[in-house]
Amino acid sequence: MIHRVALTVLLALAVLTPGPSLTAQSTTVTLRAPLMLDGRGGSRPDVMVSVSGGRITAVGHATGAATYDLSGLTLLPGFIDTHVHIGWHFDLNDRYATGPEPADQAVLYAAENAWVTMMAGFTTVQSVGAASDKALRDAIARGVLPGPRLLSSLGHIANPKMMPDEMRVAVRAFKADGADLVKIFASASIRDGGVPTLSQEQLDAACGEARAQGLRSMVHAHAPEAMMRAARAGCTVVEHGGLANAEALAFLAEKGVWFDPNIGLVTQNYLENRKKFLGIGNYTDEGFTSMEKALGLKEAMFAAALKTKGLKMVMGTDAVAGGHGQNMREILERVKSGQAPAHAITSLTSLAAESMGLQNEIGTIATGLQADLVAVEGNPLTDITALQRVRFVMRGGRVYKNERR
Repeated sequence: MIHRVALTVLLALAVLTPGPSLTAQSTTVTLRAPLMLDGRGGSRPDVMVSVSGGRITAVGHATGAATYDLSGLTLLPGFIDTHVHIGWHFDLNDRYATGPEPADQAVLYAAENAWVTMMAGFTTVQSVGAASDKALRDAIARGVLPGPRLLSSLGHIANPKMMPDEMRVAVRAFKADGADLVKIFASASIRDGGVPTLSQEQLDAACGEARAQGLRSMVHAHAPEAMMRAARAGCTVVEHGGLANAEALAFLAEKGVWFDPNIGLVTQNYLENRKKFLGIGNYTDEGFTSMEKALGLKEAMFAAALKTKGLKMVMGTDAVAGGHGQNMREILERVKSGQAPAHAITSLTSLAAESMGLQNEIGTIATGLQADLVAVEGNPLTDITALQRVRFVMRGGRVYKNERR
């Protein structure tokens, strides 16, 4: 398995040999498409997008020939997944790898996950999080490894015995280490009932210190009370909400807290790969039974979320081992469960960027923003499965995938 992983990365690096189609251009290149969805809910027919120096320099009506003719495709901003675990993988025995393992082996698995994720059209992901994300994040940023733009929490805060001052110290340590955000567990896993684990005072301290340090805070919370404590504390985003009720959802909306429900991939992936996780930690028969029950609650929870006025929902998958590259299953499930395709698309483009404070850089096809662009076969407004048929991927002006030569 490790040989296959290494080969994947080496092949990807070979693809990145500088050339006219793959280098972030100092000269202008153009992309022509019959339909463009701008990521903010707008659409335009027969469009030409110009790119130079890794950024979009013009968006207008198509005239003349283009560097990249995307006939038959729909052009969109690069997709964003706000919640992944980029290093999680199955080991040489096809079991969930909990370590320890050689560092070079672990980073190759993570690099493979990054590559397959980008080939699925995701040009930015947020990994929450492990300290090992840092080396991969920085290598991708330097351009020496291919992959999506990577943000990471570099770890998490989960110990319910920590005093508030200890949590503040932990947040400052993550900041000093270069974390992009802070990940906080405010409830148990759904496999352990999802009950609240942190007090209001603890969450006030953790999220308050994150704000003071200029960091966003992501809170794992299943129980309604855990979600509401996070909202009272002014945390940035609540993840999961597997046991959410109407009151908790309305409170998130009132406080302007983002919500990422994770209904389409993570639990399904666990159940599909049960044998690879079973017997490790809380991946027990009882834990899998709890996940099956929670899966049955997600449709009602998501329907309630869609009805909650002012609730800001963003796209994240909680992709773990086995789920990388399948991120778009989340959006397909959300649309199947009642979300309008146009709203689902904004949740993984402009809204995802806004939730991470990157709305002036990514998430939209607009002049001045990063040239993160994907093209899919079909029109996702009428057939959401088109988002799984990615034929073209550009990140920061570099083309990593082009099946329309």
